[in-house]
Amino acid sequence: MIRILIADDHAIVRKGLKQLILDEYPSANLAEVSDAESLMSKITEDNWDIVICDLSMPGRSGLDALRQIKQAYPSIPVLIMSMYPEDQYALRVLKAGASGYLSKENIHDDIIKAVRTVMLGKKFITPSVAERLAQAFEEDQEEFSHEKLSDREFDVFKLLAVGKAVSDIAEQLSLSVTTVSTYRARILDKMHMKSNADLTRYALNNNLI
Repeated sequence: MIRILIADDHAIVRKGLKQLILDEYPSANLAEVSDAESLMSKITEDNWDIVICDLSMPGRSGLDALRQIKQAYPSIPVLIMSMYPEDQYALRVLKAGASGYLSKENIHDDIIKAVRTVMLGKKFITPSVAERLAQAFEEDQEEFSHEKLSDREFDVFKLLAVGKAVSDIAEQLSLSVTTVSTYRARILDKMHMKSNADLTRYALNNNLI
């Protein structure tokens, strides 16, 4: 019996995923949570075969949850799903240890393929992501500014870009205000920008928020 834990803050998404999976695996043991905190709590309750996690949830991000899962349970495959384009997020989540990236736009077609693939111990990579991976190995491949950021800097960058105050980010990510301010300074320096407004503009132009 396959055991799958689904994390997404939208009940309709969780319900849809469960139905798609049960159509293929009628005896599957499925559980669902709505945020990263609940995910980290629920993951200790069973020996899960797969975790399917949304990239953007209230509180800590799916990327943050992914890092924690891979540290505590490195053998559990994690599929990250998102409404954002593959070309902006897939490489980052794969580098962080994900077993695949699912675009919500195509998840109806891809979810079962992804489950089958990771159950075989492989990574689920779409043709477009494979092309992006190949390009990343080319020496002359141009790097986007946000790709210079560490995963934690990227989390802070996204929150700054949507207008979150440093104090709010500190609370959400369980960091000190000083630490978040340091991250902000590093982000602006690495991306050669001067203000939060510049970060917002960049994020919008590159479909990151």
